[in-house]
Amino acid sequence: MESGTFVQGMPGNRPRRRRPRNGAAKLVIVNAVELDHVTKTFGTTLAVDDLSLHVPAGSIYGFIGPNGSGKTTTLRMVLNIFRPDAGEIRLFGEHPHGSRDARVGYLPEERGLYPRMKVREFLWFLGELRSGQARRPDVDTWLERFELTGCAERKIETLSKGMAQKVQFIAAVLGEPKLLVLDEPFSGLDPVNTDVLRRAVLDLRAGGATVVFSTHDMAMAERLCDFIFMIFRGRKVLDGTLTTIQDRYALDTVRVSVESGHPLPASLPGVTRVEDSGNLKELRLEPGADPRRFSPN
Repeated sequence: MESGTFVQGMPGNRPRRRRPRNGAAKLVIVNAVELDHVTKTFGTTLAVDDLSLHVPAGSIYGFIGPNGSGKTTTLRMVLNIFRPDAGEIRLFGEHPHGSRDARVGYLPEERGLYPRMKVREFLWFLGELRSGQARRPDVDTWLERFELTGCAERKIETLSKGMAQKVQFIAAVLGEPKLLVLDEPFSGLDPVNTDVLRRAVLDLRAGGATVVFSTHDMAMAERLCDFIFMIFRGRKVLDGTLTTIQDRYALDTVRVSVESGHPLPASLPGVTRVEDSGNLKELRLEPGADPRRFSPN
């Protein structure tokens, strides 16, 4: 039996065996997305500044950050809609070739549907554009899963916002893409439809897809993502698993639950700032302050 090294990856990864010069076999995982020192400007605006990140294949990778931070610009460079001014981007170890890639599905932040088309024929049309066939069985399966079968013959313009968003999600996942890029997929959805999309994303990851999505919702990112990346003013602020991020940064923040939204004292020893969210208060601690002082135990 050959000796070798296995680099552990996420569910759904398929390791490749490479043979080093010494003859020993070595298993490595190819990242789904790699950005190395990528920069993008629009006129005098620096949108993305020397950004490097690697997205492991088979993972759910969350982009978080405020509006204008560079999330959408970064995603569009990954999709080769925008080209970087400097740096390199690779998908599955290769430089992207054109903006059309059957391995990649995309849900843009600006929803784009043909309002006068019927739901089923629209999805057949999108499936044929992507893969050369209408993918009718796939369309019917997704319509049934999202409880849209009864709307299949309705024009898109008659759908509610939540229904239309589910239709666009189906359009993004037709053809079983290896990489799914979702820009604010949960924006504006009610809790029921949010959970429907969340479960669909988890199932796609379980089937081997890599999912990259942007969100303003840190709680959603914490619940759903294997890795979290934060960008601010075009620069990377955080990048890693939730556990590693919490191990590094969590000791300067304490969350306190209070009854009926009662206010905390205006000044607390060792606290530099209080974020008031009603029944939940987030306390930012001074360097060296002991978070155990605020523990109920």
